[in-house]
Amino acid sequence: METKDLASSLRTTISLLHKSLRKQMYSVNSLSLTEMETIGHLIRNTALLPSELANLTRVKTQSMSQIIKKLEELEIITRTPSTKDGRKVYISLTEYGKKAVEQTRFDRDKWLSDAIDETLTNEEKALLEKVIPVLNKIVPIN
Repeated sequence: METKDLASSLRTTISLLHKSLRKQMYSVNSLSLTEMETIGHLIRNTALLPSELANLTRVKTQSMSQIIKKLEELEIITRTPSTKDGRKVYISLTEYGKKAVEQTRFDRDKWLSDAIDETLTNEEKALLEKVIPVLNKIVPIN
């Protein structure tokens, strides 16, 4: 198989797997991809400015304001004024938001674990285990 065909097959498979995993997010199934990405950035960073979140998710500041408003109404995030600059407000996850993320991860891991157990042989599981480090080599580190 040529590299371009391999890349296309891999992209298709990963995309289908991603869609299947998204369907398993019972606790946050009303959120958009950008809202989920915003939450992901807040998991990896304790607190961020709205402008930083907009930049990271590649949306306009006005769009990020709407996302923040929705997530705040759902009690997933909280706003905290900066102690150094009163004009700045930091966004972070609430305890409820952190628990929602943990539940979502649990739901997806459970689904994937069950799918692996139900569909793969022991040899295929061993092969998958060997492939993961190879896939990690082509994933850019953010």
